Amino acid sequence: MKPYGNNEVDFTKLNLIRVPIQLGYDVFDSGSIGIEKRHNFIETMKAFKILMDIYQVKAYKACATSAMRDAKNADEIIEQIDREVGIKIRVISGQEEASILYETHIAEQFQNNNASLYIDVGGGSTELTLFADKKIIFKESFNIGTIRLLNFKITQKHWDSVKYFIKNEVEKYQPIQLIGSGGNINKIFSMSKVKEGRPLKYSILKDSLTEMENLSIDERVHKFNLKDERAAVIVPALEIYTTIMKWANATEIYVPKIGLADGLIKLLYAEINL
Repeated sequence: MKPYGNNEVDFTKLNLIRVPIQLGYDVFDSGSIGIEKRHNFIETMKAFKILMDIYQVKAYKACATSAMRDAKNADEIIEQIDREVGIKIRVISGQEEASILYETHIAEQFQNNNASLYIDVGGGSTELTLFADKKIIFKESFNIGTIRLLNFKITQKHWDSVKYFIKNEVEKYQPIQLIGSGGNINKIFSMSKVKEGRPLKYSILKDSLTEMENLSIDERVHKFNLKDERAAVIVPALEIYTTIMKWANATEIYVPKIGLADGLIKLLYAEINL
């Protein structure tokens, strides 16, 4: 990060490292993080700690979301990581997750309409944040995520709660602009060859869903050059995005390369410069 005139700051991403541990496969099935994924989680945090030391990190935020919110042994694992690694992890609520997304100011980059609906789809939850008149009108987190869908943990009641939110909160602000984030929709965007800054059409997402859901995971890996973990979750992610777009009467969605981590960085900067 580098300050410049008018008290504004440039944030530069030096590196992005993603380790797909996918804690949700354990949590949404058994309610706890199992021995293998617990080990992988702790070892990954040790690796991040080494990188933090190498980069001489002076301040950090380590946050956990849906899987850790639901894991019965979350507190125990967090305490172990603090003790053995020296990194303090804070589990944030779904409401906090939605609020942090606001800090990215994504909606301002694509402000063609009066209101924007931000959709962030993860493994365990989907955050919907409604922006209008340069402020948050409504934010909500729903326990609908890609891994929960794969584990058959989503009921009609879950879907009805999302539909109710959209029909009762979003319809007041039509026409509405949709903004999506998450690794899956970013992958679909890059595969679509749509020019950066232009929206993805609903038809592209729907066609991708139709094509991919009829393929095995191995076939998706081969045909679309996907990693195994992405090939597994991309179909349920498409199901979530297309369903929400349909209920919101949206024909397109913008896909900026920004998300929860960017919001956390801006919050961290604000905290250390109070």
